[in-house]
Amino acid sequence: MNKIRDCINKFIFVIGAVLLTIIVLTVSWQVVSRYVFNSPSIFTDELARFLLMWIGMLGTTYSFGAKAHLSMDYLHTFLHPSKVKIIKIILPIFSIIFMGFVMVWGGTLLTLNTMKQFSPVLHLPMGLVYSILPMTGVINIFYFIGYIMDEIKSEGSER
Repeated sequence: MNKIRDCINKFIFVIGAVLLTIIVLTVSWQVVSRYVFNSPSIFTDELARFLLMWIGMLGTTYSFGAKAHLSMDYLHTFLHPSKVKIIKIILPIFSIIFMGFVMVWGGTLLTLNTMKQFSPVLHLPMGLVYSILPMTGVINIFYFIGYIMDEIKSEGSER
């Protein structure tokens, strides 16, 4: 499971780096075209917005996979270790439910419902732009299942 998680995270990292490079070039071109050539580029604003959405969602997914997301471990200092283990199993279950309903199910509906709606400048199907939601939702669910499995394995090894 860890090897698969590492491979997915490497892939997400590469895609995120490519998208970040594209957004930097896009915004740089916008500045140059506006202030040097006095003819602002039309597509750069829309492309930068779409890329920012994808970079944000991929970055969040990457942080879940690397276990680098924000957590409040301070509360765990007040609880008994057995209760902390229970919390570390229950919270990912709630996250799976949330990701399943909101990101995967809702994101899939949003993606399908907006496939015939096109962006004003780039003429991309908006469903393509929104497709990042169910994709990252599925990956996040996979990561949370891994969290639960890791916690259950560590629970058995401590006895």
